[in-house]
Amino acid sequence: MTARVAERHESLLIIAAGPLVWAAHFLLCYVTAAVWCAKQGNPLVPLMTVRLSIAAFTAIALGLIACIAWWGYRAHRLGGERAPHDDDTPEDRHRFVGYATLLLAGLSGVAIVYAALVAVFVQTCQ
Repeated sequence: MTARVAERHESLLIIAAGPLVWAAHFLLCYVTAAVWCAKQGNPLVPLMTVRLSIAAFTAIALGLIACIAWWGYRAHRLGGERAPHDDDTPEDRHRFVGYATLLLAGLSGVAIVYAALVAVFVQTCQ
């Protein structure tokens, strides 16, 4: 069974969605910690508020990554065709974009977890 894909409604921007979520998470975490530490005069002040903020940012980012990965998985599995998706058809291009999106979302999820681990190990602004 072959699935039909209308290419005019397709966009390659979905591939970049996972890395964009990771970049936004990275910036939010480090800007939050930098501003918090700059406003406190003491470098030994505990970072509990910052750690809770980073936990919230991480939960939101991982939720977005899960949605992006789910879209990629569904696009990759469109029509039930087996890999490789290397034919010059709209359906195979759609499956390839889905596969690339799924892989980049997974990589971005790992990067988000690694960026959030800093909040686990760093106790003060020092």
